[in-house]
Parts: sequence; C-alpha cells; structure tokens
Amino acid sequence: MSERPSLRPRDRDTILQALSAGVVPRTGLAHIQVGRAGEVTALVRDIDRIADAGSAVRFVIGEYGAGKTFFLNLVRLIALERKLVTIHADLAPDRRIHATGGQARGLYAEAVRNMATRTKPEGGALLSVVERFITDCVRQAETEGLAVETVIDRRLTALQEHVGGYDFATVLKAYWRGSEAGDEASKAAALRWLRGEYSTKTEARQALGVRNIIDDDDVYDSLKLLAAFVRLAGYAGLLVVFDEMVNLYKLQSAQARNQNFEQILRIVNDVLQGQVAGVGVVFGGTPEFLMDSRRGLYSYQALQSRLVENGFATQGRVDLSGPVLRLQSLSPEDLLVLLSNLRSVFALGAPQQHLVPDEALPLFMAHCNQRIGEAYFRTPRNTIKAFVQFLSVLEQNPGTDWRELLGVVDIANDTDGAADLELESDNGDDELATLRL
Repeated sequence: MSERPSLRPRDRDTILQALSAGVVPRTGLAHIQVGRAGEVTALVRDIDRIADAGSAVRFVIGEYGAGKTFFLNLVRLIALERKLVTIHADLAPDRRIHATGGQARGLYAEAVRNMATRTKPEGGALLSVVERFITDCVRQAETEGLAVETVIDRRLTALQEHVGGYDFATVLKAYWRGSEAGDEASKAAALRWLRGEYSTKTEARQALGVRNIIDDDDVYDSLKLLAAFVRLAGYAGLLVVFDEMVNLYKLQSAQARNQNFEQILRIVNDVLQGQVAGVGVVFGGTPEFLMDSRRGLYSYQALQSRLVENGFATQGRVDLSGPVLRLQSLSPEDLLVLLSNLRSVFALGAPQQHLVPDEALPLFMAHCNQRIGEAYFRTPRNTIKAFVQFLSVLEQNPGTDWRELLGVVDIANDTDGAADLELESDNGDDELATLRL
C-alpha cells in the first residue's frame, strides 16, 4: 500500500485527538480522505461555477456517522484552495435559518465568526478580508489622487442594489475612519456590526451612525450582500456551509419548521433561477431531514418537487447533478485504505514505525463486520474511533501483541461487558452505538 507523506507531530496529534473522540479534525483531512471521488468531483464543479460568478446549492445527505461533516470540511478546504471565502455553522436549538427571537441572527453571527480564507483556514478571517478591501482602496486612492472614502463609495456602489447595502458601506467607512484615527473602538464596532452581533438598532446607531442591523428578518439577504463584498475584496466568491440541518426536523412547531423551509425554498429558487452570483450554499442533513413526509423537507410540497431525486438513478446508478447529493457508503476497499491511512498517521508517515502489519487491517475489519454488521461500511465513524483507540493501546503499552489484544477482545465479548466500547451518537439523543471490543 502506498504511504502518505510525513506530517508534523502537531497535525498528527490534532487528527488523532479528534478521531478518538468521534469528531472530525479541523486540519489534516488530506492525510485520511478516501473514496467518494464522484461526490468530491461534483462539488468541485460547483465551486468552479461559483468562482465563475455562478451559484450552487447542495443538500449533502447521509446517516449519522456516515462522514457528512468530514465531507463538508473537505469541500470547504477545496473552496479555500480555489480562492473562495467560506463561512460555516452548525444549526442548533438556538441557531436556525428563520426565527423571531434572535436565533437566525445567531446562526449568521456564528457562521461569520468562522469565516475562513486560504491564508486563515482556521476561521476568524473577517478582519483580514476587510483589511484587504481597505488596503486596495487606499492604494487606488493614492494612484488616482482621490479621497479614500470616495474610492470606497465608488467600489461599493454595486452593493446599493442589495438589501442593507447602504448601511454596509457606512460601516466600512466607519472602519476606515477608525483605522486612520487609531480608534480601536470604532473598528471593533464595525466588525461587530458585520458579524451581526448587535441586538438593537439603538446601540448600533450610537456606535456607528447606522439605522439598521443584521437581524432575523434579513439573514439570507445579508449572506448575499456578504458574497458580493468578498468578490469586491478580490476573492472568487463565498461558500456557505450549514450542517446539522436535522435540528429543523426536530422543531416541535410546524409553523417554525415551515418558516425555515420557506427560507430554504427561497435559496433554492434563487440559485436554480440564476438570481445570485458568486455564492454557494451547502446543507448537511440526515435522510429524515430530507424525506420525512411529516417533518422533513418533503413535507413542504414546493421543496419536495424541486428536490425529488432522479427516478432513473436506481439499481446502483447515481445522478450527481441534482441538488441532493447522497453520500455513498464506503466500499470495503475504501475502508481498508482508510485504516491504512490512520496507521500511517500514527507513525508520522514512517512505515518502519507502524504499530500493526498489513495483515492486521483486514482482520480488524472482519472483527467489526462480525460485531456491528454491514453498518460499519455505511457509518464508519464508530469503526474509525475503535481503530484509533486500538492503536492507542498498542502505542501506550509497548510489547503488547496486537493478535493477543484482539484475542482478549473476543474473550471479553462473552464476559461482563467491561471491555465494551460505547460510541456516542451525535444525533442529540442519549442512544449509544456499542461496539463490543
């Protein structure tokens, strides 16, 4: 098997710490990514279309633990390499697309706080995006012998077509004036407004002289405005990623669900009709979120008609051109390569430091297949977590024979369960997926 290039110990520790806890690492995804070439290619085409002043919307659907979050993070990294700006947030009880009590503004604020660029992939890139725009305006003003505010006004003229465009321009000029005067309070206030962190118009008016704030009613309009701004700042476009969309499915109020679905329908219509430019939106959710006829997207007739999947894509055939992208199960070969990659990460890419030989990988897979059945292909998180923990024991207990360890595991299966691994699901419930090791 081919080995991945060596990686830094810090990246190794980041990857393993996240995987051992059953979550997706923020960095180092290239060292463990396997399979799903068709799905990745489809999203790369979307990203290229966004960079070419187009738009895209996708619903990435998969079971709990099937790798949705990993896939979405990988897509964001690809977008950054294509010079897009990305923002992302997970929906939660206090964060949703439409609300009247600040939850929609909370989603926007969280997403913008996570803004990333190629030079700041970890997030918190809003300041650098604004500084890049202001610096370009200063340079242009010096070249043309104009006032900087005049150049800012001229470059932001296109934003006047968007809802909130005038206030957006006013805030950017306030940031420039604060920068010139060394007024850190004014700069901080401007960034706070851009992040949607003002809860009252009065407070924003006192700090910045603007009449409006980014509020629940105009989150989507603000996203379109932000997409237009990052293009003016020299980036290729904006990719918005919202994960854990199942939280809309869990809303008890039918009215609240439908209001959120209306906002999703608005996004879908704008993209499919070509009404937006340089922006893509990717939603991550479970099959229930999409297909449940009582509480999912399919309960909203207008969305069902737009998102229904190709009836000809049956018997293993796939269609990756529609808005819905179902994550295909990893094949046994993919999972074998994934375990090999994890082994390589443990060894910092050095084959001589492998904790187990090649023969251990298919035996571990056979063990998982015996214990949890075919589901370990569809939802590999539990298998990955178990394998990382398996290697951790071998690493921290030198001299332990991996065969003996697996043998002890098999014997423990018939005892009092002390060797069970309880792998907690991320679906917000208390159910546990137990892998007996």
